[in-house]
Amino acid sequence: MSKSRLMPLPECLVENVNGSLSVCKHAIEFLSSINEPVVVVSVVGLYRTGKSYLMNRLAGQQSGFALGSAVESKTKGIWMWCVPHPYKDGHTLVLLDTEGLGDVDKGDSKNDGWIFCLAVLLSSTLVYNSRGTIDNTALENLHYVTELSEQINIRSPLSVPAGAAEGDDCHFVRFFPSFIWVVRDFTLKLEADGKKVTEDEYLEFALDLKKGVNKKISDYNLPRQCIRNYFPSRNCFVFPSPASTEHMIHLENLKEQELVPNFLEVTGRFCDHVFHKSSVKTLKGGHRITGKLLGRLVQIYVDTISSGEVPCLDNAVATLAVLENEAAVQKALKVYQSGIEEVRHRISHIQYCVFVHVSDCISMCLLQENEKASERKCRDLLKNLFSVMNKRLQDGEYSQSGGYELYCRDRDAIVEQYCREPNKGVSVRTLSYMGTKSHYFVFSLYVSIKWSEEKEKSALLEQRCKEEEEKIIVRERMLQEERKQHADRMQQIQEKFKSEIEQQQQELDRAMESKLKEMEELLMKGFKEKADLLEEEINDLKKEKEEKSSSRFMDVMMVLLSNMEKLLPLMLEFRGRNSKP
Repeated sequence: MSKSRLMPLPECLVENVNGSLSVCKHAIEFLSSINEPVVVVSVVGLYRTGKSYLMNRLAGQQSGFALGSAVESKTKGIWMWCVPHPYKDGHTLVLLDTEGLGDVDKGDSKNDGWIFCLAVLLSSTLVYNSRGTIDNTALENLHYVTELSEQINIRSPLSVPAGAAEGDDCHFVRFFPSFIWVVRDFTLKLEADGKKVTEDEYLEFALDLKKGVNKKISDYNLPRQCIRNYFPSRNCFVFPSPASTEHMIHLENLKEQELVPNFLEVTGRFCDHVFHKSSVKTLKGGHRITGKLLGRLVQIYVDTISSGEVPCLDNAVATLAVLENEAAVQKALKVYQSGIEEVRHRISHIQYCVFVHVSDCISMCLLQENEKASERKCRDLLKNLFSVMNKRLQDGEYSQSGGYELYCRDRDAIVEQYCREPNKGVSVRTLSYMGTKSHYFVFSLYVSIKWSEEKEKSALLEQRCKEEEEKIIVRERMLQEERKQHADRMQQIQEKFKSEIEQQQQELDRAMESKLKEMEELLMKGFKEKADLLEEEINDLKKEKEEKSSSRFMDVMMVLLSNMEKLLPLMLEFRGRNSKP
């Protein structure tokens, strides 16, 4: 978590005003700035049971979340504190302190149920905080867990076949957080049936089921069975009272040496357990959640609850995917728009340079064409003018007596006539040949013109070859870059595909391990019918795992990816060969 984005104090994430839930914009904006994975720890429990103190200690602070010393509950809604994870680099620890359940001033059990539901949906680890002991009254106070089957859907109702039983609660163990029961002000000995037990064994003893089928026993078993079936792991920590009664009202101001040593020891073990055992928050399918995605998830769930609907994990994943795709498109559009402006400026400069270059080329070409046209005209004119001299030369008139004077007169006449001829152009250099014999003059002029033309053609051809070579080099570089980008994309797709399959396998393994452990305990205690039901669920999970690990879909996907990897370079090569230079 970036130091520039540290959250100095907790902020309200979800407001609860007159029984109506709404998200706090500033808290969502803060979460949106966190692009690293988040470990989310929520604490729930009856009001005035010291929940906030535990969260402050997890944040590494003495104070932060409000501690109330009166009967009135201090925390309303859900408050959030984002801090760098103390042991996992590149991860953020998100602490959620929830409004106390059973507040006498509120008197709305349904609203409490939704607060509890949100804590379950958002967290990696759920801490339930109570006081005294884990007895039947404590478990009755946790009746909210029995309502989760009516408050959370795994599958979208539209995807459930008509007439099919929902049965979503049997899948809760795959997606629910780890569960920790914290017992505050514990004064009893850790014993069960007269034997010393560990804290975890104490919790399991409290969750033992009774045999029987009457309503009283069913009501007794229901919260226990929900806790056993819904949460993949269960742990317990029992805390003695931290200080004397008169010091409790100033708990956040007490120094460590003023606290009971045993309380500090349990607090340390509790924090270490949370830091090392709490995993990154994931969604259905094993998708890891960042702070940005967590903010979107909070918005989705709160909006769903406010609309009177039941939160659905499938719908949440689908909505997140749509939002992320839209965000990616907008980001790409923004990059494109900012990039296009830079390109325009560059193009303007390039266009000017090209214009100057083209203008120079055109001017040079026109000059060359003009010179060629002038030479052609001069050559034709001289040929006509010298035709009489050539005839006299061939007849030998200039070799007779007085021939030289005749030659000079004819030459001077031709020169005068040549000079009087208009529109001859730039090729006046041909006059330098006028002092020679006519056939030498004409021959020299012809050779000069031909040499000039061939030189120009050779230079032009050389320039075109050079340009073609440069275009081929540029095109080859572009193809190589495209091939590299394609190879990188294919590798990313394959790695992501394999990673998601592995995450789903881990998700199933975790669920099967939890259910198998529960089934064995039920069999040991004589609950064969319940164990048989769990065995059916375990077999269904095994079947699903086998289908996902060796299904034709996976094989087809890998073949498809492999074919794409082979085909696209050929397409790029074909396009490169057939593209216009």
